[in-house]
Amino acid sequence: MTIKIFTTGGTIDKIYFDAKSTYQIGDPQITRLLAEARFTLDCSVTSLMRKDSLEMTDADRQIVVEAVRREPAKRILITHGTDTMLLTAEALRQIPDKTMVLTGAMQPARFHSSDAIFNIGFALAAVQLLPPGAYVTMNGEVFEPGKARKNIDAGRFERL
Repeated sequence: MTIKIFTTGGTIDKIYFDAKSTYQIGDPQITRLLAEARFTLDCSVTSLMRKDSLEMTDADRQIVVEAVRREPAKRILITHGTDTMLLTAEALRQIPDKTMVLTGAMQPARFHSSDAIFNIGFALAAVQLLPPGAYVTMNGEVFEPGKARKNIDAGRFERL
């Protein structure tokens, strides 16, 4: 089984510089995390952009949609910022016959307390097991676009 991984930026890849929360989106962390987890399935990683998801536009989402549409692999994992990943998942629903799973993190992968490692591991399992469609995986759960929301105060995703 081949899994294609696209990265778009988001908190998972952020690098913070000071106490005032100045940051930039750094190199995709998923390659390092996969190596540390000793992940052995056939996969390749392509960075599509390095953006905070609040800065993503409809044109950016279309870049993601077109990259997934052109990709021959049927199992796609996308790392994404959590604020608008449900919008991107909704845009991906138009693509038939592919299993597309978006995940991210509430804390940067570089932080010891990050949820990134767990979320990526769960997303990798989900992309192998779910039927074709677009999904978001966070906090050990699978969510469908249009049926979930990010609860900022609680720091998690929840069903509507």
